Amino acid sequence: MSLIVIRPEPGATSTAAAARERGLDVDVFPLSEARRVEWITPDPEDFDALLIGSANVFRLGGAWMETFRKLPVHAVGQTTAEAARAAGFRVDFVGEGGLQSILDAQAGQAMRYLRLGGAERVAVEPAPGTVIEARTVYEIVHLPMPQALADILRKGAALVLLHSAGAARHFSAECERLGIARSGIGLACLGPRIAEAAGEGWASIASAPQPGDAALLALAAKLV
Repeated sequence: MSLIVIRPEPGATSTAAAARERGLDVDVFPLSEARRVEWITPDPEDFDALLIGSANVFRLGGAWMETFRKLPVHAVGQTTAEAARAAGFRVDFVGEGGLQSILDAQAGQAMRYLRLGGAERVAVEPAPGTVIEARTVYEIVHLPMPQALADILRKGAALVLLHSAGAARHFSAECERLGIARSGIGLACLGPRIAEAAGEGWASIASAPQPGDAALLALAAKLV
């Protein structure tokens, strides 16, 4: 069975390398890319910390980083935390299980967060006294499926890794546009919300028990 990675770079290469370390054969076809967008920066004095759900925030950089570097980062996971440190930020908290895990852990501390992320954001529930102001600093631009990937999928017996709900919807739409049957394609998703976004009709669809490449690749190893 072919294992396919479609997430944007540099994450696609990182996931592929981790998959190969597990002895999995993998093909990389990024179907989207992250692009920086202009945004109006608020006063950093109005916040206690940055709430960050993606390493793209730091990978894409920008003049804003110098202004906000004095604020500590509360990162969704280790990859995002590493990107923050590489950009010169101090990481005070690393979540497990999504941004909501950060908010739950900090409940009762009346935090003032500046949430930086992409145009598509996962809804969260702040605890009483916690304030979140969100800014979009990048967007994910979806790309047409290349012919080489379409040829692989038409043969069937393929397992596609899905890292976001947006990627799931785009992949589904591209298969429909190109007349590629879902019945020969399995999906391994980073979470149930992503699996739901992919829709129905696939050969198989499964969700990792917790977010993160390690869990997703462990799931993929059982399915291929």
